[in-house]
Amino acid sequence: MLDLAELLTEYDRSLEYTQRLTCDLTADELHWRPSENSSAIAWHLGHQAHVAHFMVRNLIAAEPSPDAEFDRLMDSANPEPERTGLPSVERLAAFRSAVADRVRARVKAVDAGQVGAPDQLRTVAQTLLIALINHEYQHDQWVAEVRARDLGHPLPDDPETARLTRVDGYLMLRG
Repeated sequence: MLDLAELLTEYDRSLEYTQRLTCDLTADELHWRPSENSSAIAWHLGHQAHVAHFMVRNLIAAEPSPDAEFDRLMDSANPEPERTGLPSVERLAAFRSAVADRVRARVKAVDAGQVGAPDQLRTVAQTLLIALINHEYQHDQWVAEVRARDLGHPLPDDPETARLTRVDGYLMLRG
């Protein structure tokens, strides 16, 4: 199993890949939906961070959401036709950044033993980071398909690390 510092590097690599997939898209492209029963890329960006926040909050350290209005909208239990009224690109970026900062801070606290049950939480944090990384790449696959197929943009190269593989077409961190 990778240590927490190595996993944080892979977490950052997954976030950087998402950024490369979306940084050159316009606000209209990010908010465009292929169909009523499909989510916009912007929803996926919010959802990726939303899941990271909830997993950290529920598994490592309870804390309020950096943007409580996202809680209902970015939940995958929200039916796709109702995933409308998405926030601005700037607000999504701020949310993603705040969540990533909290993930890093909480994992670093675990790694430094600054938590109750440090050995138990280290194992939880390792598993959590692997899940967050693979979840980021899971949604990146959909973003990549829409980016290339529907919006006509070339795809960036896959992240450069020997720790990734493809499973059913999805990038995944090797466990």
